[in-house]
Amino acid sequence: MSMKLIPLIAGALVLSLPTAVLAAGDAAKGEKVFKKCKACHTIKQGGKKKVGPNLFGIVGKKAGQFPGFKYGKLLKAAAEAGLVWDEAILDKYLAKKGMTPTLKAYIESRGGKAKGRSKMTFAGLKKKQQREDVIAYLKTFK
Repeated sequence: MSMKLIPLIAGALVLSLPTAVLAAGDAAKGEKVFKKCKACHTIKQGGKKKVGPNLFGIVGKKAGQFPGFKYGKLLKAAAEAGLVWDEAILDKYLAKKGMTPTLKAYIESRGGKAKGRSKMTFAGLKKKQQREDVIAYLKTFK
């Protein structure tokens, strides 16, 4: 195979991926949605905890890792089971009434027993686009 064809083939493969894989939220819109989260969370690097933990660098981070924050039993169990806050998990978690079911499903999918509820009292975001936007905003904090 010619070395000149490799970049062309690679480009064709990327373009042929389903659009859902390439879809992304709008970080600027996500910043506006995140205003709902500011009552309980900070997002600046080195920021302090509030009612909830600081969310700086949360996307791609293992759950339950903010130093000094007292996580609930359910989130601790999910963290012990290996939960990483990727885009798919965040989307499910942030969905309306998705916190407890998402953590329980994750723990049980790893063979654990899920007990309790999520300590997060936020009702969630009903609109998928809002979740995608806030996740895009969170991704800007690395």
